[in-house]
Amino acid sequence: MFNKEVKSVFDLKKAFPDEQTCIEHLEVIRWNGNVVSPFDATSKVYKCRGNKYQCKNTNRYFNVKTDTLFDNTKMPLQKWFLAIFLITSHKEGISSLQLGRDLNITQKSAWFLLQRIRACFGIENNNQLESEVEIDETFIGGSDKNRHANKKKKGGQGGTQHTSVLGMVERLGEVNTMKVKNRQSTTIIPQILDVVSEEATVYTNEFKGCRSLNKVYNPSVVKRKAHEYVKDRIHTNTIEGFCTLLKRRILEIYHFTSEKRIQKYVDEFVFRYYIRSISTSNRIDLMFSNMTNRLTYKELIG
Repeated sequence: MFNKEVKSVFDLKKAFPDEQTCIEHLEVIRWNGNVVSPFDATSKVYKCRGNKYQCKNTNRYFNVKTDTLFDNTKMPLQKWFLAIFLITSHKEGISSLQLGRDLNITQKSAWFLLQRIRACFGIENNNQLESEVEIDETFIGGSDKNRHANKKKKGGQGGTQHTSVLGMVERLGEVNTMKVKNRQSTTIIPQILDVVSEEATVYTNEFKGCRSLNKVYNPSVVKRKAHEYVKDRIHTNTIEGFCTLLKRRILEIYHFTSEKRIQKYVDEFVFRYYIRSISTSNRIDLMFSNMTNRLTYKELIG
């Protein structure tokens, strides 16, 4: 909770001139005066020196960074705050190379930092969608013929190896996007049912995976093959626009994403869509409110 709006790196430096101010800000966001032990939420907590606390029931020490994305890091919190400011301020995303230059750290460290922060983005990619909902599916990836020889998939030479992504957006609301293993209705439909309210008005195109939706939603379909793109309120322009921007930003900023980690990049752009209309200070605090979603390096590369 900032006392003054942070609009620039200069404002950020004034708001957090040292490590102590960063710690105090995180304590307000995480505990708001009521410190809770990460080892036993029911335990009494004793305040110790050096911004540390002791859990009575487990006799273990902790601080505000314990079990958060800042845990077990030697990088000062001021750099972490600057990294989060830069990542949330760049609407199109920022590469690990650029972030490394901005923070004066190695590209490897910047990449791990980015992945840790991305792990907190997925919190917003689980909203229930109601009212008018558009649904579409897209591909992220390239042709298998462009792969290095030792990375080509067996039998895939010259073919196309994509990752399928299912996108759903509530008009004037939130977006929910996820990687799916294939385009079959048996895969697509359960994902939609899990996210979209049965009372929602659904719009989709002639995508085969959505044909079974009429059993639940009675969807309105855009007939692309008949060159029909908009008919009154029936269209999928919103979700198609989001998917187009997603693919373009991944290509322009990150150039490449592995199938293993594609969901993290999708979560990032869903988060950016979610914060598009709020102030920079609120974006940063929203990021901090998700900080207990910790990712370790072992989990990342495993």
